[in-house]
Amino acid sequence: MKRLLRRPALEMPRLEMPRLGLPAFRLRILVRSVFLLLAAATVALSVVLLKEEKERAWQSYQNGFKRSQSEVMARLRHPSGQLALLNAHIQGQGATPLAPLLLPYAAIDFDDQNKAQQAVEMAGCAVQYPDGASACAAIGNNPYAGGFIYLVGSFYAGELVPRERGALDLAAVHRARVTLDMRGTTSRWVAPFEALPPQGSIQTRGRLTGFADVGEETLDVRARPVRDFRGWLWQSNACRDPAGTAPGCLRRTFYSIRLPVELFREALFGKQPLVWPPEDLGSMRVRVEMLGPAADAGSGPTRTPALFDSNTPGAQPAASLADVARSLLPGEKVQIRKLGSSEQDALTLRGTEVEAGPTAPWLIRLISWLPLDLQGPGEAKVQEVPAGLDILDTPLGNYAVTFTGNLRGVEQGLAVVATRMSWYLGAMLAAIALAWLAVEVGLLRRVTALTRRAAAVSYNVQDGHIGPRLGDLDVSDLRGSDELGILAGGLADLLQRVKDDIQREQLRAQQERDMWHAVGHEIMSPLQSLMVLHGGPGDPGHRYVQRMQQAVHVLYGTASPAEALQAADLPQGRLDLDAFLRHVADNAHFAGIGNVVYQGGTGPVVVRADEFALEDVVTHILGNADRYRPAGTAITLTLKASESTASATLHNQGSTIEEDLLGRIFELGVSDPSLPTPPGGSEHRGQGLFVAKTYMAKMGGTVNARNTEDGVAFTLTFQRLG
Repeated sequence: MKRLLRRPALEMPRLEMPRLGLPAFRLRILVRSVFLLLAAATVALSVVLLKEEKERAWQSYQNGFKRSQSEVMARLRHPSGQLALLNAHIQGQGATPLAPLLLPYAAIDFDDQNKAQQAVEMAGCAVQYPDGASACAAIGNNPYAGGFIYLVGSFYAGELVPRERGALDLAAVHRARVTLDMRGTTSRWVAPFEALPPQGSIQTRGRLTGFADVGEETLDVRARPVRDFRGWLWQSNACRDPAGTAPGCLRRTFYSIRLPVELFREALFGKQPLVWPPEDLGSMRVRVEMLGPAADAGSGPTRTPALFDSNTPGAQPAASLADVARSLLPGEKVQIRKLGSSEQDALTLRGTEVEAGPTAPWLIRLISWLPLDLQGPGEAKVQEVPAGLDILDTPLGNYAVTFTGNLRGVEQGLAVVATRMSWYLGAMLAAIALAWLAVEVGLLRRVTALTRRAAAVSYNVQDGHIGPRLGDLDVSDLRGSDELGILAGGLADLLQRVKDDIQREQLRAQQERDMWHAVGHEIMSPLQSLMVLHGGPGDPGHRYVQRMQQAVHVLYGTASPAEALQAADLPQGRLDLDAFLRHVADNAHFAGIGNVVYQGGTGPVVVRADEFALEDVVTHILGNADRYRPAGTAITLTLKASESTASATLHNQGSTIEEDLLGRIFELGVSDPSLPTPPGGSEHRGQGLFVAKTYMAKMGGTVNARNTEDGVAFTLTFQRLG
């Protein structure tokens, strides 16, 4: 089988580079050191600024912590704060239905509108409703009459319709309906409005006379007012809507009611010690309804509109400890414990946690690691969580209030800012890195490369180093329009001229070798025929033919004849192809190729060819066929002709050519390395078929090979002459 053999390319010795000492690169080291110091200084400056900001933030937080402690204590000492503290255990149940609250003072002067309103507003116990109404339910006690429930608030109503003394119909007047659920018992009262003469600036005022509510709109003739039920109504003269006109406009109506609670009275006069405030205060429920006169619905029943209902949804609760907690900074904690009670009964308030935003975990660790210097120079550095303790005096006893700060919150807040600023630090470091990269790639690397190559030029031009290795040096990639590029360009031009001279010298030497090789190759074919003709040992010409072969072997041994064959000129002649093939078949055995059979044609076929060149072509193909045919088989020559062309086919039996090599067997250097070298002959160099293709092309013909069922066929195509 034919196989492709590649000739090794001419390799030049590797260029020797001298070792350069550290002083040759001191500029590069200096520039890199400057950039490293600049980056380190930038990072160090950022850390120092972060430490200073941490100290400022911590000092600011300590001052804010003290202010927060003062504000919380002021809120807790205020009646609204005490109200929230005393009722902390029942204020988590929602605003409605109303649960009586424990006031920071014993009782309310409910008979006086201003005093009652002032007490409610100061304590902050009023529940606010969406329509502008309000209601406050609170308990109070009297050492002689027991406990009471106060209902103080306001609503909007039109002109009040009073009940005449002795009237039994309640549907036509304004009235209040109160329901109290406590300790499994439900108490109901209905209190119609009874007008009194105007007093001062108040034109409309009156009592709410309480009766036991039996669910009817008409009082029983035997009904008597509840003795300890007290209630008042006061209506403002100003309309709610500035465009409204009296008497039909809605006006603010203020009410104040004191409910008698029999269960409180029984506890007062009972043998058991009185517990105040009641332990079940959180389970009590009060409902207040303000009803107006019934509207006429025609022939149907009448309806009583509710001007106000304390169970209306959407109400805002009264003051609670959550309002006090809003004064705390995020992460701060306040613990309120009644003196004499256990830690488990303490109330804990925490500052509202604010979403701090994205933070980098490594920044939080860095900020925590930075020390604080909150004292003067030379004194101890401290980083303690601030704390405080205060005492709160209430009607129900004293409370210990403990404050705890949050250093972690300061660090997290600073970490949020530092995270945002870290982008700017990263941008600065990236700018420094890009500047270093630009200098490194655009200048330092070029300077280093030019330094190394210039040193290599200086080293290789010394005695004993001049040669092909100098032509291996290239600095053309360092060309440019700047000073360094111009210097590199000058050196590149100088080196290019040296390289061109070396290449021309190598090319000339190669051409000389190829020419000698081509001459030797062309002489070898006729010498082989002469060796057959003078092959006998007694032939006087045998010895001289051997000497000629030996001389040709000396010339033919190192390179390919490709360029020599391409440059050769062949004479254009006329040749009878039929007679030529017959002559070849008859005389092939003289060249050592036997059993060549020509299957004759029909007559003379004149083609354009040179007899001697064609004889070389046919000899190379026959020699190739002879090597691969089985012993005893014939090589057949056939001839076909048309009006313009003629083709000669040389067929041999045997192995076929691999498909991937079929189109390359005519290339120079393609040969079967498994073929043994004949005794006294030269090694196979894959040149025979290349010579055949070259000669056929010069004669205006072609040669190609194809596989058949039992072997290989080579076809020579010629231009036919008339």
